[in-house]
Amino acid sequence: MLVQPSGRLITIIGGSGFLGRHIVRALAQRGYRIRVACRRPDLAGHLQPLGNTGQIMAVQANVRFPASLDAACAGAYAVINLTGVLYSSGAQNFDAVHVFGAEASARAARAARALLFIQMSAIGADAGSSAQYARSKAEGERLARANFPGAIVLRPSIVFGPEDSFFNRFAGMARISPFLPLIGGGETKFQPVFAGDVGEAVARLVDAGEADGKTYELGGPEQFSFRQLMQFTLDTIGRRRLLLPLPWGVARVQAAIMGLAPKPMLTADQVEMLRHDNVVSGAALREQRTLEGLGIVPQGIGGIVPGYLYRYRKAGQFTTPRGTPE
Repeated sequence: MLVQPSGRLITIIGGSGFLGRHIVRALAQRGYRIRVACRRPDLAGHLQPLGNTGQIMAVQANVRFPASLDAACAGAYAVINLTGVLYSSGAQNFDAVHVFGAEASARAARAARALLFIQMSAIGADAGSSAQYARSKAEGERLARANFPGAIVLRPSIVFGPEDSFFNRFAGMARISPFLPLIGGGETKFQPVFAGDVGEAVARLVDAGEADGKTYELGGPEQFSFRQLMQFTLDTIGRRRLLLPLPWGVARVQAAIMGLAPKPMLTADQVEMLRHDNVVSGAALREQRTLEGLGIVPQGIGGIVPGYLYRYRKAGQFTTPRGTPE
């Protein structure tokens, strides 16, 4: 469907990934021109169908090279920084991406005289955390605001959607493993938020055009323990697996070993993060710094996740749902 074009340009740094495509879609539907700054624009062709001809353009940029960000942000009405890593690997480490990257992105937005700068962070960001991931996220927030007064910070809980790395990861594991691990007993609570709702939140903040300097915490309509999410995953893909409680000490040892892999399934830092609930805070609820506060009714996992996890069932989409007569 054709939309009324806008003269406003939005630069999305790191916009070619899982969450980026949902934000690009929400902004494109409103008619904004979108410049996606990413390390490999040749691999960002999947974004083109989300808008009209010429509406979305991918350009080369890297948060470790500020000059590339200056060029990508030139003329932008708003700049959104989505760059992040789940584990440190070579040059793509927490300090380089979460800290230096946030600072460089905010500086580029200010140099471009953008009206808005939005920094994507995460629930759990904490300067005093024992997890390097959480500390680096918090430091990135601080530097973003130091370099762009009024910068908006978004802190989502675990984000789900067709390309997510949470439900897909554990559903894939359940195909080959006789058990799924419950780190620390599986009692950590999460508030999964749909990527499409996060995209809508970003679009509404851009529409409002107010550099309010707030920190928004984004969560779905329900809270679940890690155990409940694993059971939901198994029920969805129709597989029976043992849910094996893993004491914190054992989990740390396993994570230390697995963390040596090029693309680790689990790291010691992630185990440390699991010690704390990943849900929207009471303060954010009271102050309406949430999806609901932005006028968005969040969508739950029940109506969305089965629509993309079916491929992990024994016969894929042809698997007979449980309870259905043969």
